[in-house]
Amino acid sequence: MAHPFADDFQVRPYWWEAAAPEDTGDASPASVDVAIVGSGYAGLAAALELVRGGQSVALFDAGPLGIGASTRNGGLVSGGLKISKAVARRFGGEVAAAMLEEGRQTLTHLETMIEQEGLETGYRRSGRFVGAHCRSALRAQEAQVQGLTARGIRARIVPKAELRGVIGTDAFVGGMAVDDAGCLHPAMYHRALRNLVRQAGATLTPHCAVNAILREGMGFRLLHASGETTAQHVFVATNGYTGELSPWFRRRLIPLASYMIATEPLPADLIQRLSPEGRVFADTKRVLSYFRISPDGSRVLYGGRASFVDGGEVTGAAKLYRFMTRVWPELDGVELTHAWKGNVAFTFDWVPHIARHDGVVYVGGCQGSGVAMATWLGHQAARSLLGANQPSAFDRDIFPTAPLYDGRPWFLPFVGTWYQLRDALDVRLDRAG
Repeated sequence: MAHPFADDFQVRPYWWEAAAPEDTGDASPASVDVAIVGSGYAGLAAALELVRGGQSVALFDAGPLGIGASTRNGGLVSGGLKISKAVARRFGGEVAAAMLEEGRQTLTHLETMIEQEGLETGYRRSGRFVGAHCRSALRAQEAQVQGLTARGIRARIVPKAELRGVIGTDAFVGGMAVDDAGCLHPAMYHRALRNLVRQAGATLTPHCAVNAILREGMGFRLLHASGETTAQHVFVATNGYTGELSPWFRRRLIPLASYMIATEPLPADLIQRLSPEGRVFADTKRVLSYFRISPDGSRVLYGGRASFVDGGEVTGAAKLYRFMTRVWPELDGVELTHAWKGNVAFTFDWVPHIARHDGVVYVGGCQGSGVAMATWLGHQAARSLLGANQPSAFDRDIFPTAPLYDGRPWFLPFVGTWYQLRDALDVRLDRAG
């Protein structure tokens, strides 16, 4: 086919068809107990806990409420966390173990909140399958399964011979199935969460960029597009969209665009062949892909690192289409209706953080897996301000950066090229031997 784009193709998140970001909101107050910058999951979760804890809260966003990654992500909900041996050595075994345990708790926390609050999110405990792109990756998964099961997470290795019972492809040498994982409609979750926060009594102000955060006495004065607001405390939860407002935070985050595409509606029998168990999927490549069936069971949604430079959505969509049809050759010829991208944020030590600098609380760095983790971090940061006795394991004094790094990741194109070469070498070594 000349191109994979349908006549009604849009550069717009598929998720917004059901729940778009919100332009309407409240007037900015003159004074509050807590001001929050950023209207994603972390900011909203913090606002909910703070309001219910007796604080007055105003939340600001430079654009519509939910314009960022919270309504653009794949909706995959992980219940785990990876911590490297180097990070475990830096923090110590006890702290690393606590981080791993909190990573497990993020899924339970999200599920409990959705159920207890009656949130309309399309959530289900789907399970996840991670396809191994080479034999060395499969061996690493075998060790990973041992670690997961030791922490009470249900996981198993799927050998090549059993692959088609889990995913309709022969593209992997096997993989890892994790039952303790889920999926939801990310934009519906955001809408439900912001409605809950508003009902609880928080002020939500879209299209009100905060331009400066100034210390004033024992509190702060925020200069923003609508004037000024004073606050006793300030939270910044801008993650992959952190800009010049927060240079200290920006120097500790590595923003990266993640791209997604949505196919046209597909026949039910094809969907069943592609995903026999209804799981969500990812692979072990360094240039990661993640993919799933849409919540209504009609389409394939495919995402990944289509570019390590600031590329356009259409170019990224064409690249993701090639990735998708390598996994599922049956989809060659299927048209795309939507393509979009959104920013995630990584940290230099590969763990999420709750941090403080000059009195401001910062939350972020979910390593591209933030549906449950961002919700958890916002909740935990708010609990800390309210005087919780047991701080989060992610609430650490150590938040590294790199010399001369200013928040603009000039090195990503080189990293991306290296990752692509390593992925290709893995496959070539498998074929050679």
